[in-house]
Amino acid sequence: MIFETMRCRDRNHKFVGILSALFLFAAPAAFVLWQNMHLTVLWDLSYILENATRISLGQHPYRDFPFPYAPLTFLGQAAIIKVFGRAVFHHYLYAALTAGLGSLLTWRILLRVLEGSRLPVRIVAFLLCMPLIFLGISSIFPHPFYDFDCTLFMLLCVWLLLRLERSNFPPLGTFICGALLAVPLFIKQNTGLAFLAIAAVCIVWLGVSERRAAALLLAGAATGMALALGLIQYTVGLANYLHWTIQFAASRRLPGLATMVGVYRDDALIWPAMAVGVGLAFFLVPRFTQQLSFRWAGAVLLSLPFLTALAALYFQDNASDRVEALLRLWPVLLVASAVLALWRLREGATVQSLLPLILIGSIHGAFLSQQLWGSTYALWPLLVILIASMLAGLAPREISGGAEGEVPVDPLKAFAAIACVALLITGGYYALSHERLDYADLAGDTLERSHIPALRGLGMRGSWLPDFEELVAYSEREIPRGDAIMEIPGEDLFYFTTGRTPQFPVILMDNTVNPYSAAELANLARQRNVRWLIVKRGLQLQEQPLAFRPQLVELLSRDFSLAESLNDYDIYRRNK
Repeated sequence: MIFETMRCRDRNHKFVGILSALFLFAAPAAFVLWQNMHLTVLWDLSYILENATRISLGQHPYRDFPFPYAPLTFLGQAAIIKVFGRAVFHHYLYAALTAGLGSLLTWRILLRVLEGSRLPVRIVAFLLCMPLIFLGISSIFPHPFYDFDCTLFMLLCVWLLLRLERSNFPPLGTFICGALLAVPLFIKQNTGLAFLAIAAVCIVWLGVSERRAAALLLAGAATGMALALGLIQYTVGLANYLHWTIQFAASRRLPGLATMVGVYRDDALIWPAMAVGVGLAFFLVPRFTQQLSFRWAGAVLLSLPFLTALAALYFQDNASDRVEALLRLWPVLLVASAVLALWRLREGATVQSLLPLILIGSIHGAFLSQQLWGSTYALWPLLVILIASMLAGLAPREISGGAEGEVPVDPLKAFAAIACVALLITGGYYALSHERLDYADLAGDTLERSHIPALRGLGMRGSWLPDFEELVAYSEREIPRGDAIMEIPGEDLFYFTTGRTPQFPVILMDNTVNPYSAAELANLARQRNVRWLIVKRGLQLQEQPLAFRPQLVELLSRDFSLAESLNDYDIYRRNK
């Protein structure tokens, strides 16, 4: 009878686990797909797919055209084009499926992180993953992009490390996992480099107790790096790759130290940091931790930043201020996670105890791009893991006998529930308000959809899409397919839509990707025998990406004459 009851309970757990997995995969995937059906940020989507198009046509980044980004996202999107053809929907489906996979991996990681605590592990893990419907790797910015690819691969590596630790680090799997640690570096340089570097330091630390595992992981990472760099040298040249992805990218995007630490200088963080600090003390200091009243007080103090973010939705009138209250959770929780992780290391170094330090270092690597406001949109699963690590560090462990096993966990259950509700509601507002996307004009009375096969699935408000279709029709009618075209500044899926081969090195011009001056661009237009010039008058992008646009147009006008003015485009033909 007892064994039958146990088997029935196991079946129920498996069934609930399957349902949880299906929901946590399907809900973020459906949300991302829905986001893409009505929302388009032309500049970012075009940068990914236009460059993926030229790669699919056989052009090599770093060697054939300037390219300050790591290659794997673009190679992946180029592969989709090669296999399935040119259709925006294919790339949207990729973003949706990876969103679901990111949520699923996060859930599996939380089950490992919380395992062994006296918390209800399955319930807490599920609740903490619920906000990832709106805060998943591609929920806030729904198009295919390197940020969420990088986060997805870091989640995969973390999940593998935790599994390997539980199975005593089998040699082959451990070596392969080490090789995979190098992959994020070739998806997004700053995040991937920070992840690899901090992971390597933590692996060395782990080697004090797990020498064989540490040696295998480091050997795998070195092998993965060597293989990747060898392939780069063979295809495009390592010198070209390092110039564009390290030297040029750093010169255009790397912030100063003052900017980096500015995220911690906000006066509004003082009282939340103090509240969380005292709350941690109530759970960690022995004279307090055995008293239920202090643990409840600690849970309330830990919850205050989340409740403040929730209250901002009601008390703040400005959408930006509401989102700012949510983003202020990051610096507070990063510091609290670091303190707690270092405190727990007194018990010995394990993958699980070192995990918060790896994630915190990786997050700060991501901040090198656009600091707190711009960089966190694909990192929320990492914050959820840090919250779970805090819960695991504060919760009593499941041990036989001893006073620790008698410490109530109800206050931590309450904290976990409050964190879940606050992130779910404020995260939903963040994603649906599109505050992170305020650099693009997303307004418009009607939702336009395209009938061009390559743009199947694309939808956006405003006149951008009909105006672009007018340009496509004109180019198909008047511009020979073999003629070289230059776009200023570029914002549209022109080559992806038409299937033409780009013959000019820069197709989207802004300071972070264009290495040329106005005079150099004009000279390149002559050298490449550019026959047609397409100038877009009004951009969906809210700010002008090309500072010297008037000077460039003036220089080019000496060699070109206006051939046609469309609704949003001026088309020039080279003088004979």
